[in-house]
Amino acid sequence: MTVASEGSRRETINIALIGWFVMLVIMLGVGIFAAVQVLVNGLEITNLTDQVPWGLWITHDLSAIALGAGAFTFSAAVYLFKIESLKPLARPAVFVGFLGYTSAMLALAMDIGRPDRFYYPLIYWNVHSVLWEITWCVVLYSMVLFFEVLPVVLESKYFDRWPWLRNVFAHRLHDMTPVFAVLGMGLSLLHQSSLGATYGVLSGRSIWYKPSLPVMFIISAVAGGMALTLLATMLTSKLRNRKLIPDFTKLQVARVIGYIALGYLYIKLWDWAATSYYSQAPGTADALSRLRATTPYTTTFWWLEIVLGLIVPAIILLYQGFRRNDRLVMLALGLIVMGVIVNRWNVTLSGLIAPPEWSPGVLGNILVAAYTPSTIEILVSIGILGYALLAFTMGARYLPIFSRKWARMEEEEQTQSSAAEVPAGD
Repeated sequence: MTVASEGSRRETINIALIGWFVMLVIMLGVGIFAAVQVLVNGLEITNLTDQVPWGLWITHDLSAIALGAGAFTFSAAVYLFKIESLKPLARPAVFVGFLGYTSAMLALAMDIGRPDRFYYPLIYWNVHSVLWEITWCVVLYSMVLFFEVLPVVLESKYFDRWPWLRNVFAHRLHDMTPVFAVLGMGLSLLHQSSLGATYGVLSGRSIWYKPSLPVMFIISAVAGGMALTLLATMLTSKLRNRKLIPDFTKLQVARVIGYIALGYLYIKLWDWAATSYYSQAPGTADALSRLRATTPYTTTFWWLEIVLGLIVPAIILLYQGFRRNDRLVMLALGLIVMGVIVNRWNVTLSGLIAPPEWSPGVLGNILVAAYTPSTIEILVSIGILGYALLAFTMGARYLPIFSRKWARMEEEEQTQSSAAEVPAGD
């Protein structure tokens, strides 16, 4: 490549990067504008109602938390089980987890209507409420993620002028990483299972009243969190034209994600069979008939969650020939992320759109609570997404999230291996 062509390529990349930053800043700006409108005028400017109190924002919240769950997975694997091959992805996973949880907290701040009272569950304890437990999990695990991300920030070049910060805080916090890993794994597992239990205790909605939902929430969060972490790393590597993790780490993690997706598919299909196929309980039959008549639940469940969200990715990630194709791997990872988001949308909204009351003579014997996200709700979600993407872009560019030593180690091993294969006579 000539000097001129290399310079032209860099100029194109810089222009694209500037355009990307401008788009993210605009997304963040419209989100802030919409959030201010909600804070000033209240939830009445949204399409949320007493019949459908959870809408787009709660779906955003559950999706962000699930996709940020790669942090506890990798932290547990690296620091508790001492799997050295996963170390290159440990920091990106923690950073993705931090952004996932902070995004979820922003969505919750909008949804609760009175964000100035966010601390009430911490003072006024309601130990009989699953949501109270979830609130504590969010607060505590966010603190754990903050202390795990802090050393990465302090090790950036911008803190070279204050070396005592690294010596006092960064190194000591790094030494406590195994402790944070244990705390984070416990809190995150408890959080995911509690989220599933929130819907499991809705006994009036027979389709969700099942003990398997907390387990499925955990497994899908592990698959989605790992998939998003690896996808973000591979995309960053492609855009920066740099190898950020060794190939064997990428292949190993992709294969593990494939097996988790396959296990989740097995549990999900048996859960569907027990709930919707073999079961003849009147409450479940009623719930299913209302879901099929009033929502696209059947289509989104089979095509988006099962086929595209699990079967296709599992085939790509578990077949070695497909797994070595980066484009196919990124497609599979993106499909898993999409499947998790669709699952959270289905669980959150489908049961609310088709409520448990049965009222003959109303809309063809089906009582429906209509819901479409308002413009304000959509703009707030766009702003939160802009925040997450902008923060990851800035972190990948300016923070030592990805270490080049892993790529150098692999390159050295390949060089030594190639040298050893050359015949002595040559």
